Amino acid sequence: MKNPEQFLSELKSAGLLRVLRDVECLPGGMARLADGRKVVNLASNDYLGLAHHPSLAEAFSRAVRDEGAGAMASRLVTGTRREHSCLEEALAALKGTEAAVSFSSGYATSLGVIASIADREDTVLMDKLSHASLIDGARLSGARLSTFLHNDMESLRKKLQHLRNANPSGGILVVTESVFSMDGDRAPLREIVRLKDEFGALLLVDEAHGFGVLGEHGAGLAEELGVSSRIDFQMGTLSKAAGVSGGYVACSRAWADVMVNSARSLIYSTAPPPALAAAALAAVEVIRSGEGKELRRRVSVLANSLSAALGMPGRPVSSIFPVVVGENDAALAAADALLEQGFLAPAIRYPTVPRGTARLRITVTAAHESGQVTRLGTALKELLHGK
Repeated sequence: MKNPEQFLSELKSAGLLRVLRDVECLPGGMARLADGRKVVNLASNDYLGLAHHPSLAEAFSRAVRDEGAGAMASRLVTGTRREHSCLEEALAALKGTEAAVSFSSGYATSLGVIASIADREDTVLMDKLSHASLIDGARLSGARLSTFLHNDMESLRKKLQHLRNANPSGGILVVTESVFSMDGDRAPLREIVRLKDEFGALLLVDEAHGFGVLGEHGAGLAEELGVSSRIDFQMGTLSKAAGVSGGYVACSRAWADVMVNSARSLIYSTAPPPALAAAALAAVEVIRSGEGKELRRRVSVLANSLSAALGMPGRPVSSIFPVVVGENDAALAAADALLEQGFLAPAIRYPTVPRGTARLRITVTAAHESGQVTRLGTALKELLHGK
């Protein structure tokens, strides 16, 4: 058992101690700190700026008035409301699948979905930089967990070949993010789909950071690359581009029924409040509309502007810009320096990222203004290059 004082002292000495800070997130990509300062919020995952969208607020308020503040039971008892079912139908339609199942959070989705798919006789083969929730879901499943080098298709092929040689009929679940949360780079989904088909594996793609931002209708990177129909499980959150809270998996009807009957994070948890489901449904409607398309275009323009300012022209569009500075103290100092210039970008440190790669994780959203991004580019260049 931990000695709490010793544990916290060791974290502080290593520059790894975290503290919670009160932040008021404001419209227009701004935030107000506890001391009253207003700063540009570069740490939000609200990629389309929908958290303050009037349609979401109206849907939320209406559902609270009609259904109450909470669901009051789990999904399998009396917790499933019309709002949950409508949200799942809309997600399935957007993703082009037979069904979808919603969960209380992205983390709960990862735990429930992976543990429902794989068991002790199977192997979960995961990109080495996959999110912690995906790793925990694989561990909870009891399956063997193996990783392949990040976005390295030769590494994935070798691992699949080894697993097939060892067990020709064994179950394999390949897991990757579409847009990686800490680096903002994209998975080569076309190549991954080809390999999973070649070796008879199932494929789970976490679209947490692609959903809403990429694709003609905002369904994500899989839609943009035209491979949605070849992905067995399209997973994601409703807390980023959708601006609300929760998670989902879109899949076949049979697999959705499996989730309902075996996903412990669904079965043994009170359902998300109907108001959250109603607001999320309103977000999905915006995402797939003409307005959503315009918001994605705006994100693309701002992201390209920042890429050009940082000397990264041609970088694939992503809202996430990692500014790797290396050591923890250097990242903390860089975050403080940006804050003094009016930009909120907290340092990201181990264990969220590998040791020696502490960074600022900059996010550009549709709520930002071009002038803010221009000033940010200048501030980052001065910070990184002293000019």
